[in-house]
Amino acid sequence: MPQPVRVLIIDDSALVRRLLSMGLSMDPGIEVMGAAASATEAWALMQASKPDVITLDVEMPATDGVTFLSRYMQVMPVPTVIISSLTSEAAPLTLQAMEAGAVDVIEKPSVGLGDGLVIFMREVCERVRMAAQARPVARRKVAARGAPPTAPKAACPPPSQLRLVLLGSSTGGVQALARILPMFPPDGPPIVIVQHMPAGFTGAFARRLDGSCGLHIREAADGDELQPGTAYIAPGGVQHLTLRRLGRQGWRAQLVESDPVCFSRPSVDVLFQSVARDGALDVAAAVLTGMGRDGAAGLLALRNAGARTFAQDEATSVVFGMPFAAADLGAAQEIVALDDIPDRIIRSFRPVALRAGRI
Repeated sequence: MPQPVRVLIIDDSALVRRLLSMGLSMDPGIEVMGAAASATEAWALMQASKPDVITLDVEMPATDGVTFLSRYMQVMPVPTVIISSLTSEAAPLTLQAMEAGAVDVIEKPSVGLGDGLVIFMREVCERVRMAAQARPVARRKVAARGAPPTAPKAACPPPSQLRLVLLGSSTGGVQALARILPMFPPDGPPIVIVQHMPAGFTGAFARRLDGSCGLHIREAADGDELQPGTAYIAPGGVQHLTLRRLGRQGWRAQLVESDPVCFSRPSVDVLFQSVARDGALDVAAAVLTGMGRDGAAGLLALRNAGARTFAQDEATSVVFGMPFAAADLGAAQEIVALDDIPDRIIRSFRPVALRAGRI
């Protein structure tokens, strides 16, 4: 029998610690190794016995969850699931936590959850077990690595044949997108992204990225006509994002109400398949780090429709689930390290002579 996933709960609320301890302990595949009300108490438990997974609240007195996470990820990287109130005030802190290395975020249960607590805890248990498979990547200090590399305009002019770039990601995607979006040419084709996130977080994520890229980054809205030099992030939680072609070069965004696909809404598959239906000879797409299979079928549809298709490699993925599924299905033409994806997308549309360095 596999060893149970050993979990440390960190939350300043005694009630939440009790609810999580009881709920997680009911799963035979999970062992609650301890519960802490503060960073100091949690660090002592971590040093005594390293947990497999941590559940962490970002809003705590004294040392907040983001500060504590940033510190322990440098010396003891542990897959961390943020369990937080998904309020407008908590959203920036939660995004900082995901950028610092947290692999998932779950909305904290309300006191009056009642019978819904059983359903909530089933989801928490499942996501904790999945988080145990992650290989967390600590955000290195900016002074140590500098800014993410950018694509020099002279070396990477946006090729006229490429009209649209599609990216799909989940666990680890917040860090991955923050890393590679600055590498795309600021005057290149529009980029459309599905990143699995709860409702209310994608707008804050777009605003946070917008200040760090040459691209303009915003949350997609129904009816948007996609513009060059802009990246659009699918709104989280309640609708799927699809695209329809406008003439030979343009695209329009449509938000549609339908059931989750691959347990996700928005779904990478839904976005990719909507583009494949209109032809994709001028499209490039990549499936990035994430749990599950979302994006694999859609990437195969795009490849069959003529798109250039890529998947992130295992070495640079926090979780190799989604990229592996795409590769296993034969959907990805190339398996590429994260930092190489923007350049490979751009270069795959250049004339052969230019790619070979003869022009």
